[in-house]
Amino acid sequence: MLKLNKLLYYTAPDLVFSDEIAPTDDQRKDLAEAKNAIRDHLREGIAQASVTVLEMPRRIEPRFRTQGSWSYNTCVQPYAMPPQEMDWDFGVYLPVELWEAGGPPHKMAKAYFELVERLLQSLCKAKGWKLVPGKDTCIRVQIAPWAHIDVPLYAAPAAKFVRIRERALAKSATTASVHDSARLLESIDFGEYAEQAWEELDEIVMACRSGQWIKSDPEIVARWFNDKVLLHTEQLRRVCRYAKAWRDKWWTKGGPSSVCLMIAIAQKFEPKSGRDDLALEQAMRTLAGALAGPVRESVIGAEDFNRLDAAERAAATQRASETAEAMQKARMRREDDKQAAVQQLRGELGERVPMRTDLVDADTVAAQVLAVAPAKVAAPVVRATSAG
Repeated sequence: MLKLNKLLYYTAPDLVFSDEIAPTDDQRKDLAEAKNAIRDHLREGIAQASVTVLEMPRRIEPRFRTQGSWSYNTCVQPYAMPPQEMDWDFGVYLPVELWEAGGPPHKMAKAYFELVERLLQSLCKAKGWKLVPGKDTCIRVQIAPWAHIDVPLYAAPAAKFVRIRERALAKSATTASVHDSARLLESIDFGEYAEQAWEELDEIVMACRSGQWIKSDPEIVARWFNDKVLLHTEQLRRVCRYAKAWRDKWWTKGGPSSVCLMIAIAQKFEPKSGRDDLALEQAMRTLAGALAGPVRESVIGAEDFNRLDAAERAAATQRASETAEAMQKARMRREDDKQAAVQQLRGELGERVPMRTDLVDADTVAAQVLAVAPAKVAAPVVRATSAG
């Protein structure tokens, strides 16, 4: 039996799968700089039009928030880029003082959407970018053949943002987390606040191209997932990255969504100490069951995150099951058959798994026992007693 975990994650300077699928510094820089250009352009443009176009009582500057995979740090390089692309989800938040029952004035939604689209069109012309048409719930900016930035548009009560800024300033004085502002090139001075600062923002609506406001809480998935990471360790985050890279290898287009994979895996995740290979294999078995039907999480809402049709669900279920079986067979090989084991893993995850037999160790029963997280047992009830 073999241990394949070092092929996936290794703290030594060797480049392994987790390193190869991570965004490069240049990719991160290009996306963050494009995000900042969008932020600066919209910040001034929306403020100038807030009274004349949006009919607000005074000049209002928008706020901004990085969301999605860059927020909860599960972004990976796609397997085939292009046609697959990296994306950055960058929310624009409009502080609204005239908050009616259920949200801002109805007519503001269409005016808001059209204003931002015009502003982004002018920025695209200046930058050599292009807008991607047809999105109802966001505006997509194509910044390169390999990358785009999605800009969803939100509104929330203006009074809430005063407390958010106070919270952001307080948080900025504490130790930076894995989601720190430096990693995302964010700035409080430009209306960007770390995710913890937004906890009091409980009234949010999204503007649609159709001119409707719809209720939305874009951070509910992130909060739920980060709670799961705290419970199950950073291994959960790594395994979700591996699963996204696996999806990109087998589906050049389509396949299970990133959020669907993340929720399905996190719901039944069991940490395997020092054994990302075992954790990923188990995650694939979890996906084989979950992708056959709806993927829901009651804490998040009633939405089915499995957008695949019946035939696609069957194909995804089979693919996940075959990957789990292949990983198990690779682990079960003899110590003198390491090369075949590595090739088998590369067949499932792609050539970004290094062809390094020296990173494959022999497995033992004792190692398997140590990899299993200890069960959480409730403390026994100790009843009061008296002597004599």
